[in-house]
Amino acid sequence: MRIADLDASRFLADFHHVATFGATANDGVDRQAATPEDKLSRDWFVGFATQREWDLRVDGIGNMFALIEFVPGAPYVLIGSHLDSQPLGGRFDGAYGVVAALHAAEEVATRVAAEGGQPMYNLGVVNWFNEEGGRFPPSIMGSSVFAGLMDEQEMLQVRDLAGVSVAEALDAIGYRGNDQRPAVTGYAEIHIEQGRILEREGIDLGAVDYSWYTQKLDIDVIGEQSHTGATAMADRHDALVAASKVVLLVHDVTKKFVAEDGAGEDVIVSSVGRFTVEPNSPIVVARRVHLVADLRSASPDVVAAARASLLDDIAAIAEEHDITINVRDFDVRDIQRFPHAGVELTEKLAAELGLSARPIRTMAGHDSVPMNRIVPTVMMFIPSMDGVSHCEREFSTDEDMAKGLAALSKVAWEMVHGVLAEKAA
Repeated sequence: MRIADLDASRFLADFHHVATFGATANDGVDRQAATPEDKLSRDWFVGFATQREWDLRVDGIGNMFALIEFVPGAPYVLIGSHLDSQPLGGRFDGAYGVVAALHAAEEVATRVAAEGGQPMYNLGVVNWFNEEGGRFPPSIMGSSVFAGLMDEQEMLQVRDLAGVSVAEALDAIGYRGNDQRPAVTGYAEIHIEQGRILEREGIDLGAVDYSWYTQKLDIDVIGEQSHTGATAMADRHDALVAASKVVLLVHDVTKKFVAEDGAGEDVIVSSVGRFTVEPNSPIVVARRVHLVADLRSASPDVVAAARASLLDDIAAIAEEHDITINVRDFDVRDIQRFPHAGVELTEKLAAELGLSARPIRTMAGHDSVPMNRIVPTVMMFIPSMDGVSHCEREFSTDEDMAKGLAALSKVAWEMVHGVLAEKAA
């Protein structure tokens, strides 16, 4: 198959239709996990699979599987991503990978029927639950439960800021299933890069070779609630003031680490994304602030040094303000090396399609990271305009999405015929 042989019009129509579920006024989507908007995208997934008479399963954590059986009893190669989004997020992150996987699976099934022969493995498309973690932390939840890295019952009890549990939310939209999970032999995912490397270098595809180390810190700043007007400044134990200083510490800790080659590339990135104030009243000094710090680097040693620095500085802030600050390690992910055979396969198939490709690392987490722990995994990127992601301005072109679809179709074809499994062995 060449790019010219692929009619991407139906895929693009479906992609842009899915983007209407939870659409925002600024061309983004707000389709957080297990919300009514998420249900719309899940219902669409069901319709796509049902129309083609594929076997549909939903497991206990809300992962959805559309399965095509070529070889009775054989395990499945899974392809897919996630349909949930961040609050006021972009319409490409995750959803592109699911819609592309559905169309790639259809292409493979059509080709098997037309050409005959016998694949070694079956093929399935997956929509992982709560990859984003915006409503229910931690992120990458559904695929991590599938891979045995998180406990299903524990994750079902995670609650959002309104106190709704994962189990309650899935029940509310009708997507807490009890179907048997498919046995798997491999996994492939295509995603937007969420960075500027491919766009800057004019490259069509990124073949992900490793993921960055991730360390999150769950930080509870506990002060004392009091009246904003009647309490003397010297008598206050303001959790919000102390927490604000913690935010700046997290931001500034990256300045302590500089690339040895002086190239200006980030050695470590950091952020505070969630920041919750109690009681959040305009006339009350805050009694508690909860925040989550996120540290990421290609070097676990750098992350460990940044963490140690933060703990020392946070302890000093607690003493200065005579308050308590509790810090807990949260959602720690080791570096994952993706199979070299998968990188080679991506580059080979890209060349056959007339596309340029290069190895690339991922700083962000993806469902491919936990899946790579249990089966040979291929992760591919397409360019992101300006490297922007997790916001409404996120954008990739139709042309780049079609190129990625063609690559995913070829990867899926090769994997169901055992190519990656043979190379990995």
